[in-house]
Amino acid sequence: MAEFRHDPVLLDRITDLVAPAVAGGGLLVDATLGLGGHTERLLREFPALHVVGIDRDPEALALATARLADFAPRFTPYRAVFDDIPGALAAAGADSTRGVLFDLGVSSLQLDSDARGFAYSRETSLDMRMDSADQVTAADVVNEYSTEELARVFSQYGEERFSHRIARRIVRERDTTPIVTTTQLADLVAAAVPEQGRRRGHPAKRVFQALRIEVNDELGALRRGLTAAVRATAPGGRIVVLAYHSLEDRIVKRAFAAGAHPPVPPGLPVVPPDARPFLRLVTRGAERPDAAEVAANPRAASARLRVAEVIGPVPPAWQAAS
Repeated sequence: MAEFRHDPVLLDRITDLVAPAVAGGGLLVDATLGLGGHTERLLREFPALHVVGIDRDPEALALATARLADFAPRFTPYRAVFDDIPGALAAAGADSTRGVLFDLGVSSLQLDSDARGFAYSRETSLDMRMDSADQVTAADVVNEYSTEELARVFSQYGEERFSHRIARRIVRERDTTPIVTTTQLADLVAAAVPEQGRRRGHPAKRVFQALRIEVNDELGALRRGLTAAVRATAPGGRIVVLAYHSLEDRIVKRAFAAGAHPPVPPGLPVVPPDARPFLRLVTRGAERPDAAEVAANPRAASARLRVAEVIGPVPPAWQAAS
């Protein structure tokens, strides 16, 4: 594990924010375990706490489990997509939790691995699967989706203004040569984007983000995961989310706001039980890392932290929406 740098983002702040919910013990779900940095701190800080850690990547899960060997009686690893919170609780012999932590960033293990194909700056296979057992790769998407489907992915998940130009260029090029490496794709995107589109960093950045989200169904999993987290968290428990781009953060913001401020007509004399607030916003807006943390860990620069506390029963029909 020494070859992978792992700097948990906002570690001190997250520890402080979950303390009121877990200082006395109980169970916390680390829904995006990664290499276990946040979980290690929480297990060390709160001796009565048990953590069940979810990760879909078997390599990351094995490395984190080895890292957390000293806490083995209080740590349960669980391989799954992070929306399977009920399954994780069952694996730990529990039916509710005192908190759920989501760190939605791609882990250092995945970003720095040439086998994963997440980085447009290195020559490697165009993969982008967080779980290598999944069937669909980024190369499958790039070589099989229609022009319209590719443009939708780039626009919706990458917020790419030149999505149609890029999609047309890809389809034209793949008719001659399949696109199977990261640098092939990055070069095609750069060639398709006009000069004014290159002022926001590397022109392939947004396309690679969009493909990663599509391949791993990241936003769908986030909506399902937030719904499961809110339903599984006991009153007084807290849900902590670190998002890294506006699409994720928007889903979290709206989900938390819907629980904290259910829509009811003004002046209603009696608020029905299913319209009463069941969440309390702990953070005011999205908190960001300070300059010192960003200087030490540039990957923290885009992080946005939001925390909500469960304060009452969740309406049966409630679902986190986009």
